[in-house]
Amino acid sequence: MHEIICPHCSKAFKIDDAGYADIVKQVRDSEFEATLHERLELAEQDKRNAVELATTKLTAELTAQLQQAATAKDSEIQQLKAKLDAGEMAQKLAVTEALKATEKERDALASKLDRAQLELQLAEKSLKDKYEMQLKEREEQIERLRDMKARLSTKMVGETLEQHCETEFNRIRATAFPRAYFEKDNDASSGSKGDYIFKEADAGGTELVSIMFEMKNENDATSTKRKNEDFLKELDKDRTQKGCEYAVLVSLLEPDSELYNGGIVDVSHRYPKMYVVRPQFFIPIITLLRNAAQSALQFKQELAVVRAQNVDITNFEVELESFKERFGRNWRLASDGFEEAVKRIDEAIKDLEKTKDALHKSANNLRLASDKAEDLTIKKLTRGNPTMAAKFAELPAGESGSGEAGD
Repeated sequence: MHEIICPHCSKAFKIDDAGYADIVKQVRDSEFEATLHERLELAEQDKRNAVELATTKLTAELTAQLQQAATAKDSEIQQLKAKLDAGEMAQKLAVTEALKATEKERDALASKLDRAQLELQLAEKSLKDKYEMQLKEREEQIERLRDMKARLSTKMVGETLEQHCETEFNRIRATAFPRAYFEKDNDASSGSKGDYIFKEADAGGTELVSIMFEMKNENDATSTKRKNEDFLKELDKDRTQKGCEYAVLVSLLEPDSELYNGGIVDVSHRYPKMYVVRPQFFIPIITLLRNAAQSALQFKQELAVVRAQNVDITNFEVELESFKERFGRNWRLASDGFEEAVKRIDEAIKDLEKTKDALHKSANNLRLASDKAEDLTIKKLTRGNPTMAAKFAELPAGESGSGEAGD
């Protein structure tokens, strides 16, 4: 129940809630409703403006209306209106504060997202630069290994095979073979000739070793590809006619042959004291045969002394055979060593290719992570949160648009 005092007779009377509500409804005339509606729209449009300015303006307008009231009844009505307006204003202020808190939280989330995206972009760029540098290093290392392998298996670009072998020999002639003869075989009086003849004698002028060389380059062959076997008979003939002890075919033919790519190939089962080698084994075969000849010469000299003294030479012949076996073993070890080196280079290239593929996959994963980060939005971050969804729904379209762009 509410107690009402009549402004005319000053008599107090009580009225129930329904009657009180009817009086309140009557005092809200059409002019007040229109003014209130207009002020509410202005307040909504200017909610971002200073609350104090809006309050001052509204108070001034209400004061003007109070001054126009001529009767105590109108004054009472205006007081009731002021109370109602104060309640609605308090509600508006509460909504404004809630919006400010929501906007602040939204801005914080947006700022956090921007920082996270920036950090992700920087991390992505850093990793990308790192992987690109590693890829470049791996590719350079692969190229170096491939070049190394090419240098071991083929002649230098722009040189013929003969020029390559002659250059390699002359590079170490003064230090390794100071008393050696290594020249082109220009004597074709017998109807044919080899490419180079190597001879070396000891300090006393006694010949230690002599080798007939034949060089065959794939580029020198005709359109019909030939095999190493095609040249062995003629090389044996040249070796015999020129009085050389050994014959060596330096060949780039049959480049895919595992037999010839493996190292020094002994073909003495076809022709005596004959070998087939790749260019990288040109100097090693000379060294092996020269060293073997020096050791054999020493045994021969010792054997001659023993024979002159009528000493039993059986043990010396056994030693000579033992030497031959040791020489053969050393030759096989040297051949296996070169084969193992080429094999390890191939394995290193394969490992680096795998590393390169792994780095490419990592770069692809970084790209996918970047795409997912760009697709991240405020709404997706707050999805499933009804409170935040309601706050965003209350915002004007212009303010919430930045959060909907990527949805």
